[in-house]
Amino acid sequence: MIVLSGTIGAGKTSLTTMLAEHLGSEALYESVDDNPILPLFYEDPKRYGFLLQNYFLNKRLDNIKDAQGSQLNVIDRSIFEDLLLFKLNADLDRATQTEVQIYGDLLNNIMEQVDFSDDAIVKTPDLLIYIHVSFETMLERIKKRGRDFEQIANDPSLYNYYKSLNERYVAWFDSYDRSPKLSIDGDQYDFVADESAAKEVLALIDHKITELGLKGN
Repeated sequence: MIVLSGTIGAGKTSLTTMLAEHLGSEALYESVDDNPILPLFYEDPKRYGFLLQNYFLNKRLDNIKDAQGSQLNVIDRSIFEDLLLFKLNADLDRATQTEVQIYGDLLNNIMEQVDFSDDAIVKTPDLLIYIHVSFETMLERIKKRGRDFEQIANDPSLYNYYKSLNERYVAWFDSYDRSPKLSIDGDQYDFVADESAAKEVLALIDHKITELGLKGN
């Protein structure tokens, strides 16, 4: 499977759709608009943060199971990013360090318990694609898509949260070593608004897929 990663507003969902259509594979999406916990989290992150992480963990595992059967199926968020997000919430006093420890142990235990046999669920992606955008682009995209609970105008504390998130993603991707990876410059290639940029991004991914010898079933 191919997994997308990146900050809020990076364009993961859009690229997931484009890439799956381009490859003739299946797209599997993060639960956001139909997520009953997410609005509650933005209202009271310390109360609902741990619940939200476990909700996402369950959904990520469903996506991984559903993606089995083709190396070219596309998931729009990696399960390996969630601990990064939760650690940031704790560092900003939006969750507790104890909750982070419990969640991290749960995640590790789940990932270790899945069998590696040929008939088992494949946990790690065949390719992880990271969409990097600048902090300024991130803020513009968040404002443009207009989800009320994400807007800094409604909660000024989100500015520091978004800034720290963007910085930590760079370090996270640099240290990621669980699978082959590819970085896409989301500022240079505005693949959502620019058709020629979209074609260039798909060509970069095609080259990487060929290099890795991936193919659908």
